[in-house]
Amino acid sequence: MMLRDAVNDYIAWRRAHGAKFDSGARLLYLFLEHVDGTIGCDTVVQADVLDFLAGRGPLTRYRANKYGALAGFYRYAISRGHLTRSPLPARNSEPRRSRSVPPYVYSRNELQRLFDAIGISRQGSHQIDADTLRTLLLLLYGAGLRFGEARHLTLDDVDLPDALLTIRNTKFYKTRLVPVCPKLADALGAYAAKRAERPFPRGTASTFLADRDGTPLAERTTRTAFAKLLKVAGIGPPGDGRRAPCLHSLRHAAAVHRLESWYRQGADVQRLLPALSVWLGHTKLDGTRAYLSMTPELLQQASVRFNAYVNGGDNHE
Repeated sequence: MMLRDAVNDYIAWRRAHGAKFDSGARLLYLFLEHVDGTIGCDTVVQADVLDFLAGRGPLTRYRANKYGALAGFYRYAISRGHLTRSPLPARNSEPRRSRSVPPYVYSRNELQRLFDAIGISRQGSHQIDADTLRTLLLLLYGAGLRFGEARHLTLDDVDLPDALLTIRNTKFYKTRLVPVCPKLADALGAYAAKRAERPFPRGTASTFLADRDGTPLAERTTRTAFAKLLKVAGIGPPGDGRRAPCLHSLRHAAAVHRLESWYRQGADVQRLLPALSVWLGHTKLDGTRAYLSMTPELLQQASVRFNAYVNGGDNHE
């Protein structure tokens, strides 16, 4: 069977069983481009797979993601009789990163530089305009949304009178409600007025964020626009072991800055942590606790709080 047909069958099978499988599908389509999808399933050799897994950059989680996508596909292909043996290397032979790479967290100064540079970065743009890019960044930072969650928000999902966002079919296939502060609600209202002048291809089910022609934001176009914004704002790779800044770093900044504010206010962060976890849409509290040690300021604030507790000045028992 042709490899491309088998991959398409597998993607359809996964989605028919309730999986969104967007990222996995993208990785499999990249694999098809790498090895030529017109070849037969049984003609792919391990050297082809190893070259695809290796990529062209340093070892990151991306390699493990590619391996996982291919492993699922080849289990399916073997079960359907398209081939008898997987060309993947043994999982225990796969290289592992020595340590987790810390994510990038924008400082408040960097956030100001980003927003100040939006207008300049979008001059002469034909797709995503300055207003749309600014509103996207506000949603990622001000509401702590994932990029995909913000990109798929519909007009029905944005309740301006109640300052409430409905986030549907999230990363973990759950729906959550996210309240927004009055300042962000005002910004969303201002964008909604401009959005009303653009086409609504699906009525109120059309996306809230849209290009000038009313079409949803394309992921690649948006990431390219943001890369240009970073360059204009003078924000680049940190060179200190952290990951490079990206759109998702805005969500990290939202969580970290919220925690820093709570510490400075003297709030009981451990008791508030579950609320932050719900706001971010985490399924486990451990994912939220990771933010507690993400910046030097947070570690310093936590140390100050702990010393006060030990000395009897901050007892919440």
